[in-house]
Amino acid sequence: MQNRPQTIQIFLPDGSPTSIREAEITNRLVKAILFPRNKMQEVAKRDIVNFTGVYFLFGNKEEGAKPLVYIGEGEDCFMRIQSHNRKKDFWTHCVIITTKTDEYTKTDGKYLEHFCLAKAKEIGRYATDNDTGSKKPSISESREYDLLDNFDTAKILLATLGYPIFEEKRKAKTAKELFYCNGRNSASATGELIDDGFLVYKGGKASIDETDGVTKWVSDMRNRLLIDNILKEENGFYVFQQDYIFNSPSGSAATILGRNTNGWTKWKDKNGKTLDELKRN
Repeated sequence: MQNRPQTIQIFLPDGSPTSIREAEITNRLVKAILFPRNKMQEVAKRDIVNFTGVYFLFGNKEEGAKPLVYIGEGEDCFMRIQSHNRKKDFWTHCVIITTKTDEYTKTDGKYLEHFCLAKAKEIGRYATDNDTGSKKPSISESREYDLLDNFDTAKILLATLGYPIFEEKRKAKTAKELFYCNGRNSASATGELIDDGFLVYKGGKASIDETDGVTKWVSDMRNRLLIDNILKEENGFYVFQQDYIFNSPSGSAATILGRNTNGWTKWKDKNGKTLDELKRN
């Protein structure tokens, strides 16, 4: 599905925008329902949670730089989620992807689980809690393309509900959109400003040394990146092993330089103009 204007309908069954939410693109078959973990009893009253489909458990690890997701499937999704409610501690929110009229088969659910898990690992925005991969079921070519079309809708609904798990990180189309951060100790990285933060590209080099006055949150961020192997020591630097999204330009620049800094003035384009000059004036 190409990017184009979309009308998405969100229904709040209990009237709260932070509680249960049902989302759909009105002219499409796929529907999503999101609920916080503390609303298990309330959401059980919604018929849709018992439909066949694929579900996502979202949360965070105590250590590590990425949010965490578990991806599963079920003929009765809520029955599976009830089991996870007893056994898995990390998750705070769940999203179920199904159809408005419960049309998915068990095989459809297994295919979507397999594809979603592979795609989540490929994109790399979230760490996955699944212990093993998911085997691709035998499915007809025509049905596979139908489900891939359904996936495109699910991708939009998940991002709309606050979980852009399948959104590509890199958005820049030309070199004009790229910015560079360089330090006195030869630390250097390339990145771009995106919708949900600042993206530092794979291969960027961060200083191993930190200044005496560096704040704890900068040190903690760098440690989390090392724990998740997003940063790895190579040839006297911490090198980014994959693209990584920071919440802000300053967070990314501080991580690269090993000191507190204003990322809006530290990130510059190829002509030396700062991010602040180009994006905030």
